[in-house]
Formats: sequence, structure tokens, C-alpha cells
Amino acid sequence: PRSGAGPPPVSPVSPQVLAYNRRTFATVSQRLVISVTPAPGGDTPFQAEFLVGNRDVEELLPEAAREMFLQASAGVWDRGDLHVINVTSALDRGGRVPLPIEGHKEGVYVQVGSHSPFSPCLESAVSPQSRSRCHRGQRPLASCYDTFAPHFSIRWCNLTLVRPPCVPHPALSAPHPLLPPLPLQLQVWPGPTTPGTVWGSGVLEDGGDFEPPTEAVPPPELLPAFLVTLLVPLAV
Repeated sequence: PRSGAGPPPVSPVSPQVLAYNRRTFATVSQRLVISVTPAPGGDTPFQAEFLVGNRDVEELLPEAAREMFLQASAGVWDRGDLHVINVTSALDRGGRVPLPIEGHKEGVYVQVGSHSPFSPCLESAVSPQSRSRCHRGQRPLASCYDTFAPHFSIRWCNLTLVRPPCVPHPALSAPHPLLPPLPLQLQVWPGPTTPGTVWGSGVLEDGGDFEPPTEAVPPPELLPAFLVTLLVPLAV
């Protein structure tokens, strides 16, 4: 039995980290012993995931870089109780950088958590109007100053917000004063189709034979040309 207060520690894990040099391709391995203890306040119910386009994952692993990112996040979140939950390379999310090209970064997903609700700035960035603008190749709506610039280039169309299940989305609970209320369920009915060419599956049915279309073209008449070719030299 365990005595005393506080969350129980999780069994330590010992992963092996393998790193390589991109220029010399030299590799080095090191085994780490990590003991994880749950946070005293529990998991943060409000979480935001930012895609940083001008950074590599190793650039955001140091504590100083993460602290700088949290200070920039506090400017758009209007909260101070923020902490980094996870840092993931964009290559693990389907991104692709074939070669280490100078000036091109792989991108990093940074997940930030808080016990405080999202700010109106973050809510407007993921609103249906902002998503529609992103689909058209435009920047989403922003009601605040981008405090990440110039150190971090945030791709706002990739912003993801995770809220507790008991907290509804503001766009569904409180309609905008200048916009009509959003329906809770959207049904899209197919429009009338115009008759046209009907394409098949391209596979012949059982027992069927392929019959290419043929045009009834009469054979050419070669007798007049033969007589001209034969008689003209004899007449001369």
C-alpha cells in the first residue's frame, strides 16, 4: 500500500534514442530512463495544436524554445497557465521533405494545454467562416495580433482546438450577431443531373464478346485508275 498524498508515479520507461548527422550520416545511440508522474491538477481540458512551418522538431525541444513558444501562445490565448503537451515533427503527420534543403524546414506540430477556455481569437480562427476561407486559399479570420511572428510562422488553417465534451462550440451555442444561426444538422441533397453519356464499369459481362464499332465504308473503285494508267502510255 502507498502512503502519503500526491499522484502515483508511472512505471519508468527506458527508450533507446538513435540520432544521425544529416551531413556525415554518423549515428549515435543513447538509452534514457524516463519516469512519468501525472500532473497534480490533472489533464488540461482545453488543448490547441499549432503547426509551426519555419521550424524543425529539434529546434523546439530545448526548454528555452518551448518557453518562448508559450509566451507567444499566451498572447493569442489571453491566459498564462499554458504548458506544452507534445512536440511532433510534421514528417510523422504525412509531411515530406525529400532532402535537407537550405532554408526549408520540415514543420512542427506543438500541442499546448490549459485549464482556461479558448480566447475569441482562437475561436474565430477555427470558425466555419475561417474554414471556408482556408478552402479558398485565403487566411482565416483573426481578431487579435499574431504574437508568434516573427519567430514562429503559424499555419493558421491547420489549427486544431480540443475542448471538453461538456463544453459546446461557441458557434453552435451563441450565434454571431451579424450572422444567421448555424443549424445543428446539415443535410445536403443531390441536385438534378442532366442526361449525358453513361460510363460503364469497363468490364465485360460473363459470356459477352467485344465487338468494336465498324463503319460501312464501300471498297474504292480501282478500275478507272487502272485503265488510265494502262492506256495513256499506249496512246502516246
